[in-house]
Amino acid sequence: MSHHNGAEKPQRSCLACRETRDRDRLIRFVLSPQGEVVPDLDAKLPGRGAYTCTNAACLAAAVKQRQFGRAFKREVSVPPPDKLTGLVARLLLERVMGYIALANKAGKVIAGGSLVGCALKGKNKPGLVLVAQDISEAIGEKIAAQAAGNGVACQRILTKDDFGALLGKAPRSAVAVKASGFVAQLVKTIERYRNFLGEVQ
Repeated sequence: MSHHNGAEKPQRSCLACRETRDRDRLIRFVLSPQGEVVPDLDAKLPGRGAYTCTNAACLAAAVKQRQFGRAFKREVSVPPPDKLTGLVARLLLERVMGYIALANKAGKVIAGGSLVGCALKGKNKPGLVLVAQDISEAIGEKIAAQAAGNGVACQRILTKDDFGALLGKAPRSAVAVKASGFVAQLVKTIERYRNFLGEVQ
């Protein structure tokens, strides 16, 4: 077990690459009552768990190598690799969107490129800036540079339409999340999603 702030964190091995990591850095899978392998992102569902790295390649390899049947010591029903990796990616992205929606309900979101720019120049800097993936490189780089210049983390994720739909507004090129507990949760969730897609080494 690894030590973190004096407490021991339980560890598990990835079914595919066999690397041992802290359990909360892996993705847990359980069996449904029908014997289907299902992701358990919150690691709260009952029953025996099997784990893979937060990485689509490891999950696909575990399916191809029939590791889930070995882990659960029985016949299991597993979706094809692309279906299961697609499901996990969608669930992880839904997590990101859920936190943005919660932060917005709590009044912690500033939406729109110009308002985000003003917030970065203001006295109370936001804790995180999110830039839509489908805006022009020039605008994206300008906002990212502004954020970096003010020591604020910046991530590119979702689309203008996604931001608009989440906030109940027209499409938005960027949003900023005010310094709050939502920032750490969002950063962790986005990193997990991007790790899964192989965008972060």
